[in-house]
Amino acid sequence: MIALVLEKKLQLSIRDFDIKEELGPDDVKIKINTVGICGSDVHYYEYGKIGNFIVKEPMILGHEASGTIIAKGKNVKNLNIKDRVCIEPGIPDKNSRAYKIGMYNVDTNVKFWATPPIHGCLRPEVIMPADFTFKLNDNVSFAEGAMIEPLAVGLQAVSKVKIQPGSIGLVLGCGPIGIVTALSALANGCSKIFVADIVKEKLKICEKYKGLIPIDLTKDDLKQIKTDETKGWGFDILFEASGSTKAYDLIVENIAPGGTIVVIGMPVEKISFDITPLSVKEAKIETVFRYANQYEKAIQMLATNKIDVKPLITDTIPFKESVGAFKRASEHRPNDIKLQINNIY
Repeated sequence: MIALVLEKKLQLSIRDFDIKEELGPDDVKIKINTVGICGSDVHYYEYGKIGNFIVKEPMILGHEASGTIIAKGKNVKNLNIKDRVCIEPGIPDKNSRAYKIGMYNVDTNVKFWATPPIHGCLRPEVIMPADFTFKLNDNVSFAEGAMIEPLAVGLQAVSKVKIQPGSIGLVLGCGPIGIVTALSALANGCSKIFVADIVKEKLKICEKYKGLIPIDLTKDDLKQIKTDETKGWGFDILFEASGSTKAYDLIVENIAPGGTIVVIGMPVEKISFDITPLSVKEAKIETVFRYANQYEKAIQMLATNKIDVKPLITDTIPFKESVGAFKRASEHRPNDIKLQINNIY
């Protein structure tokens, strides 16, 4: 079938690609409608690898997807042909200990779309296990459905914290994951969330949401904001979503005693910081890797208007122009939050 193929670093093509998939009794076949461009897709395009995951042969990109079921296996009861769905792109080993204890996101044998050697979904059709395919409510669009995957990361981050009503939070990083994390924290009880970044264009997205307050780290005094908003106590919750090694100095300074730090962003370099100030505060550190059991919650958040992801979708580009879409994404334009691809053949 036709597909967007990463041939090697900085080389993409739209071409026929031989991929063998068979519909099993517990599977569904999905006609892909919309696919979001994720930062990891762009990283593979730019560098040909992420950590130990190296693109050694041509690979189809894409893992944030929505579409329509066009066939199903004989054992599938909860989904029907013509159902509009979104797809959870990581398939774990159901015999693994991680799966059995509900932490299937840390299964070392997980098959995750567009992570070498597993192909992604920027192609007309995919086959997926029905239990990792989720029906969209009628009032949730395909574009929103393709945002469920990043939203699930935000909800996973929030699930690591016992948010008390009225809590004040700080998110470091105003990319898609930072914003959906901030929105998830608001929806789960925070009274206000500050979002800090160095890119003023990205911070403007906060203006579209009540309860999100931008902090421009190039000019705003974060220490003074902490003093004014928390009487110097510190932020109850701090989400690190930038992946910057420089963020860790801000973490130590700004978390409240007894507060919780949730690390989402993964630095490309090793980080180090003085643990003593955190120990003195009895601050807690939690980590996040993708998500587990968050998709149904994310869909309901959109369906009930608890979270609105539509303002995050900067542009939608037809599949025939998807090579150009990735080149644009690799430019890291400050006004781009989320680019999506649709009209796949």
